[in-house]
Amino acid sequence: MILEGWGRYPRLVSEVLDCQKPADAADVVAGRYGLIARGNGRSYGDAALGDVATLMCRGIGRMKSFDPQTGLLTVEAGAMLSDILEAFIPRGYFSPVVPGTKFVTVGGMIASDVHGKNHHRDGGFGAHVVSLRLLIADGSVLTCSRDENAELFFATIGGMGLTGIITEASFHMRRIETGWIHQETIVAQNLEEALAALQAADETSYSVAWIDCLARGASLGRSLIFAGEHATREQVLAHKAEKELFPPPKKARLSLPMDFPAWTLNRTSVSVFNEAYYRLGARKSAAPSLVHWNPHFFPLDGIQEWNRLYGRSGFLQHQCVVPEANALPVLGQILQRIADSGKGSFLAVLKKLGVGAGLLSFPMPGYTLALDLPVTEDVFPLLEEIDKVIVDAGGRLYLAKDARQSRQTFEAGYPRLASFKDIRRATGGDARFASRLATRLGI
Repeated sequence: MILEGWGRYPRLVSEVLDCQKPADAADVVAGRYGLIARGNGRSYGDAALGDVATLMCRGIGRMKSFDPQTGLLTVEAGAMLSDILEAFIPRGYFSPVVPGTKFVTVGGMIASDVHGKNHHRDGGFGAHVVSLRLLIADGSVLTCSRDENAELFFATIGGMGLTGIITEASFHMRRIETGWIHQETIVAQNLEEALAALQAADETSYSVAWIDCLARGASLGRSLIFAGEHATREQVLAHKAEKELFPPPKKARLSLPMDFPAWTLNRTSVSVFNEAYYRLGARKSAAPSLVHWNPHFFPLDGIQEWNRLYGRSGFLQHQCVVPEANALPVLGQILQRIADSGKGSFLAVLKKLGVGAGLLSFPMPGYTLALDLPVTEDVFPLLEEIDKVIVDAGGRLYLAKDARQSRQTFEAGYPRLASFKDIRRATGGDARFASRLATRLGI
């Protein structure tokens, strides 16, 4: 059947196989080549599209055990983050790291070593994984941790499913007093102020900047920075309008029933949206506020199938990270090129990152910028130009978001690639597991 990632580009044909229990995965691996596991399909490009066959792993999604004293949760790899949060937030626990959507599986979170708004303090999801169970090429299942099969453990974190099929994982949940976020909004007039605000929020648990990527001149990179902490019980009870300590998850109120025409996203429409969003955020910056956990961490989850906004041709999410030392000039150059092109994204996000956990983990100490751009013929040469800027700066692109970077760009950005390939060969993974991303990039 035809499969696609969340960006809806590319669309490729793959044999599709189902997995309802870990034994099903073992049966599939025994006779297949060019296979990749797929969770909920929220990677943006071709990372979860098998070179020959794709194994659907949502069926292995049971929660197996939980220790309330240590917060250690063990689940099958197909367990959804949304289900985990719905079950454990009322009990006073939160995932140690969450990406920009809750509709992802734990296996996918490990394979991508997802990062959130707290990476500068707490690292990526892989940093909190205690152990995992991995089905490798010969059909055996290995327990991997920092003490057991450690090389394979760190290759699997951020390894995009190319070391084997994750069937189970254990990780520590975080204790919280309420389901609210105490949020402060800071207005930055330009990119320099935005970077300074993120730096100043270094001790804050969660921080992220939304950027108006069509602003130019003295306003280049103007931003709203959102800094937050899990609200305490006292903070919530002192707030007159909100008394419920653990509010239920918010369901999506909007849905896009059809693909938007390509012409609806243009410089004018994006500029109008960005101006309105910036002004609304600036008005809210006067005082901190209590925000429900759902819109704070997952604002786009409030719109079902929001990827239809970009039309049937789909979109590319271009997410890079550049070292902190030269972040201002490099990010400024990228934003200038985007603004000059007129291909502004209404969703442009800037975060500060720390060290990644795995051999192919995306994060490095520095700043990451994510842009959503509709797929058009002229967007590809624009992104190639931006890629050169990133490579020259010592940066790299996020594999979970990628659909089009060149092999040269990838190899320049991941210095531990050779070690990763050695582990793949040693376990037979190079002959068994392959996504379209892996084939495209020669992993």
